[in-house]
Amino acid sequence: MQMMALFLLAAAAAPAPATVERVPLDRPASTMTNAEIKAYNEGLAPTDAAYIKCRKIEEIGSLVKKARVCHTNDEWKALWVQGNQDSRDTMDAYASKAGDCRATDTC
Repeated sequence: MQMMALFLLAAAAAPAPATVERVPLDRPASTMTNAEIKAYNEGLAPTDAAYIKCRKIEEIGSLVKKARVCHTNDEWKALWVQGNQDSRDTMDAYASKAGDCRATDTC
């Protein structure tokens, strides 16, 4: 019990970690090495907007070749939103013509 009280006291007395201000990337994150990305992400939570995440994406036309694509969480979110909007726009464009006989003069 006494040991836990000392631990809590030490934790409360410890200074809060300083927030590290990130400079904007001067080049695409995909061109950075793993060591550079690790150094950039140091001190950031994985859910932070500036945290860089990399994914391996299969290249079209190859069974085994994969490309490493890296972006910040904000960039991944923007890409996801844009992809969903493009899909919606495409579906709306085809649905409006396919279901409307007036658009194709087949009434």
